Amino acid sequence: QVQLVESGGGLVQAGGSLRLHCAASGRTFSSVDMGWFRQAPGKEREFVATIIWSGRSTFYSDAVKGRFTISRDNIKGTVSLQMNSLKPEDTAVYYCAAARRTAAPGGFSYRNHDYNYWGQGTQVIVSS
Repeated sequence: QVQLVESGGGLVQAGGSLRLHCAASGRTFSSVDMGWFRQAPGKEREFVATIIWSGRSTFYSDAVKGRFTISRDNIKGTVSLQMNSLKPEDTAVYYCAAARRTAAPGGFSYRNHDYNYWGQGTQVIVSS
């Protein structure tokens, strides 16, 4: 069982930065991949970024690659998403998620059904 609580969302101007945090509790946190997803109004939830259990590898969607950075601290039980050069199209509710398991070597957990634990979400609004 993993419990996830996001924080750090808010309102920012285009070109600005925000850092999202996810506090995780549960004995399996350090052994599973973690991810961030987002859902904009009227759209389906989409993958943003993932980090494998060890923190050594990351994978991003094309929409955020080069602007966002995911990281984790297995001792503190946290996952963060640093978002730079924000655009109005980044406006969405952002969700932290814990994967069912770690991906196979060289692979990444990037599909919704790879994850079985979700936080409540934190709103990010980017104004133009």
